[in-house]
Amino acid sequence: MREGKIIKVCGMTDAENIRAVEMLGVDLMGFIFYPRSPRFVDVRPSYLPERARRVGVFVDASFDEIMRRRDGFGLDYVQLHGSEEPELCSRLRDEGLLVIKVFGIGADGSGLPGGEYGETCDLFLFDTLTSAYGGSGTSFDWDVLDGYGGPLPFLLSGGIGPDSIVDAKTVDNKYFAGLDLNSRFEVTPGIKDVFLLSGFINGLFR
Repeated sequence: MREGKIIKVCGMTDAENIRAVEMLGVDLMGFIFYPRSPRFVDVRPSYLPERARRVGVFVDASFDEIMRRRDGFGLDYVQLHGSEEPELCSRLRDEGLLVIKVFGIGADGSGLPGGEYGETCDLFLFDTLTSAYGGSGTSFDWDVLDGYGGPLPFLLSGGIGPDSIVDAKTVDNKYFAGLDLNSRFEVTPGIKDVFLLSGFINGLFR
């Protein structure tokens, strides 16, 4: 895995944990605004990242709700996990937000997007297909990505943990933009293990 890939850490909730994770040099930090998530954050923490860019994570939220959270948390990106249409993505971009659209990928490669979101989003995120909206802690077979030829760069999510360094280094797709890290780097839901994250990130780029 080459330098220049994006490292996103998602599901942040605690001010001091946010500060410590940001010091690792991560690029994006995610805040989950889906009330059913164990990492749901409703009240703005007393510290939010200043260097890492802020990502709001939503599931079929209304435009007005997304705008409210953008204003309250100073979001740079929105990450959409539901059945959001390209029209909403386009409207959010018109408001100056960068848009990440999430797709659940099946064992046979089902779920890989076509071009309908290519002109209305900035990044895709490929997660493991589950009945929930992410957070499964399980991965899919990354070999199915050999059939992905664009149109947008993608982040990989789903079950990535401290033992995923070798697999991450072997992903060979020109659209591969980086990794989204969450549940397997936690002490408890919403609190990241900074030591595990540090070792993983350093191992990626050695």
